[in-house]
Amino acid sequence: MEYKKVAFSFSGIEEYQKDLLIAELATVGFDTFEDTDTGFDAFVVATQFNETSLNEVLMSFGDELQYRYSVQDIEPENWNEEWEKNFTPLIIADKCYVRATFHEAQPEYPYEIVIDPKMAFGTGHHQTTTMMMEYILETDMTDKVVLDMGAGTGILAILASKRGAMELFAIDNDDVCYESAMENAALNNITNLTSLCGGKEAIPALDFDLILANINRNILLDQIAHYANVLKDGGNIFFSGFYETPDLGIITAHCEQFKLAYVDHKRIGDWVAAKFVKG
Repeated sequence: MEYKKVAFSFSGIEEYQKDLLIAELATVGFDTFEDTDTGFDAFVVATQFNETSLNEVLMSFGDELQYRYSVQDIEPENWNEEWEKNFTPLIIADKCYVRATFHEAQPEYPYEIVIDPKMAFGTGHHQTTTMMMEYILETDMTDKVVLDMGAGTGILAILASKRGAMELFAIDNDDVCYESAMENAALNNITNLTSLCGGKEAIPALDFDLILANINRNILLDQIAHYANVLKDGGNIFFSGFYETPDLGIITAHCEQFKLAYVDHKRIGDWVAAKFVKG
């Protein structure tokens, strides 16, 4: 699969503006983002790239952003070179060490995850993934049946497995993510994870103890009814991929229609992750 890289450089961009722009770019197909000294690089599957849609997103910010961008074709064989330049080991809550295959192991951490993105989103570096991992580290996963929606690299399901989950299903509508989750499970000696390619229609008809969904507001709103249908009473859902204002209130109100009660949320910058329980 071929990708395109859009390299953005900005003059005086604020962190919240960058987060808002990334969120909008995600709605037009961009699925991976890497910070640079002057801005960030955004990656999109070449067949999904539409420069008109890109410019519509940029114009929606009016005069708020001063930017330049360039577009570059990324061949599949060059992807590893791209992310290796930017992938640094990550420590979550002093308990989980996330690294690539070319980094040294750090056995002093209780949990170590090895990730090879293979053009799939989710190395733990984005704020939303970090907060979801923090929730997993705070939660008793023993013998849980877990659903990971929008799984990307499978990093959340992998951590849940290492924390004692009994059975896990990782679903993503991108075939690259589907393959990446399987490969990363093998890298981490995870044998109880099933990777599926699809959307809400691919959700198994099981009773889940826990659902993880790090996607975006609109997709969550579309899928919450399906999550509620397969979640056990008393089961938890951890959501992320959206902002505190106005998204959290909108999602909370929608969840109430399906007996999913807000418990609490985390925040890093403008991004949030939220915990809900089925009553």
